[in-house]
Amino acid sequence: MSDAIRAETVTMTGHGGDEIEAYLAQPLDGGAHAGVVVIHHMPGYDAATKEMVRTFAVNGYAALCPNLYAREAPGASPDDASAFVRANGGVPDERLVGDVDGAANHLRALDGATGKIGVIGHCSGGRHAYLSACSLQLDAAVDCYGAFIVEDAPEGLPKALKPILHLAPQLSCPLLGLFGKDDKFPGPEQVAKLDEELTRLGKAHEFHSYDGAGHAFFAVDRPSYRPEAAVDGWGKIWDFFGRTLN
Repeated sequence: MSDAIRAETVTMTGHGGDEIEAYLAQPLDGGAHAGVVVIHHMPGYDAATKEMVRTFAVNGYAALCPNLYAREAPGASPDDASAFVRANGGVPDERLVGDVDGAANHLRALDGATGKIGVIGHCSGGRHAYLSACSLQLDAAVDCYGAFIVEDAPEGLPKALKPILHLAPQLSCPLLGLFGKDDKFPGPEQVAKLDEELTRLGKAHEFHSYDGAGHAFFAVDRPSYRPEAAVDGWGKIWDFFGRTLN
């Protein structure tokens, strides 16, 4: 672990050459570091996500979270930006992939970068982590309760959230999935279907589902927080990235 880190808002090149805001944190130990692209959840580019970026830096990774809502709502609060984007269809998959690719390239260009890149996301970000790993050449991906990979999104959620199970043959790297058995999006049946398809294709993956946990069980600032599941989940993330990125 590294007590000394640097965390700051930066500008990165995203999809289509757009210059967008992102949050970067990296260790200051002078060593070589793999990179982790942190994809924010549907509530947006918020304080909880930035804290996660810093947590990766403390644990020895250069981490970058692009603001996926920067184009539609520059300067808006996370809540306002999320509401606006949700009401207008959500983040298009092609643009999401372009922004993650730009974030990965930004991390690869940092001093001391090893060139290895992982991606992680929670909620819609979990779906997007899977999408990115099926669309780009990455070294590891973590899907934390990513919904609408298998199932259609219900009425009222962004129209961009279409099922993407069909992309499974293109998965480019090992995938870690962390889910709650009490979650509805995705429910255990959707998790099982994704697991079955990846197994059929011979894709390296490991899934863990927790009793008594629903959606957003990692979120320490919500009633959904489940300490035992979250602590165990973080342990599995560090082990997984340790094996795949280091």
